[in-house]
Amino acid sequence: MKKYNIIKLFFRYLFDYKEYLIYFILVGIIFTIILSLYSISLEPLLYAYTLSGVAGLILLTLDFIKYIKRYTTLDMLKKSIIYSVDSLPKANNIIEKSCFELIETIQKDSMNFKYQIGKNQCDMIDYYTMWIHQVKTPISAMRLLLQTDTCENSKELQNELFKIEQYVEMVLSYLRIDNTSTDFLIKQYNLNDILKQSIRKFSKPFILKKISINLEDISLKVITDEKWLCFVIEQILSNSLKYTNTGGYIHMFVKSNSLYIQDNGIGISPEDLPRIFDKGFTGYNGRLNKKSTGIGLYLCKKILTKLNHKIDIKSEIGIGTTVIMDFNTYANIKD
Repeated sequence: MKKYNIIKLFFRYLFDYKEYLIYFILVGIIFTIILSLYSISLEPLLYAYTLSGVAGLILLTLDFIKYIKRYTTLDMLKKSIIYSVDSLPKANNIIEKSCFELIETIQKDSMNFKYQIGKNQCDMIDYYTMWIHQVKTPISAMRLLLQTDTCENSKELQNELFKIEQYVEMVLSYLRIDNTSTDFLIKQYNLNDILKQSIRKFSKPFILKKISINLEDISLKVITDEKWLCFVIEQILSNSLKYTNTGGYIHMFVKSNSLYIQDNGIGISPEDLPRIFDKGFTGYNGRLNKKSTGIGLYLCKKILTKLNHKIDIKSEIGIGTTVIMDFNTYANIKD
């Protein structure tokens, strides 16, 4: 314990026992007045005061040492106590005993409350996960029906159905990402294969909007999780598709072990850039076009952080946006 803490604690100790100190001072004053009134010599009184003071100082020091140990024990428990209050020190009196019993009651109620909250959250996640898997069945059926449909709007309907499927996948990823049992599979992958896989998934929306994709020959191998990295890249492509006008382009290349995804879309305003990874933040573009949920980039940042990758976004209004994913660090799953 630092010196200034001991000094502060000593004054706190004196304050806590101020009634006893005031009592002994008053007793000394009363004895002094009475002995003065009876004209008794002060020499024996001073001698008695000295002996009493030395004895009192010794007792005060010993009691203060106990006070420090007790304070230190409780302070450590305050920072570490989670599941049990069994390590509380023995109560010195009935007041402390009542306080410790109150702490134990509160701790038990808190644990019961946390358990119930956790159980309700698990039930909710299980329900929505089941619902997502169930809703995928009619989505697949609708896609098959639209593929055999020759009506004029079938391509547009397929595109809207694709968006629905993307939102369903986003919800599923949102529910899973904070789960301690998230199925990360860390291996070495060819980044080019992951990019091609994501591009194929978005081929029809790109064709429908006449957006060209320029994928340079990428030979970079990364230590990552394929499924989750695919999700991140798909979110980036989805944003580029959403905010790039018809006839635009997307350029993908690698530089210094970092993946660059550039588009010539509408861009992001400078005041929005610092907050684009915040949960629920839609920015000016999202409010203007009412197409953003504010979840996609938040999930991208969270997933890449868990994979120990970095992401940065640079953008200019009317020129376009560049997303940079840094793979210089090996993946290291974080809780």
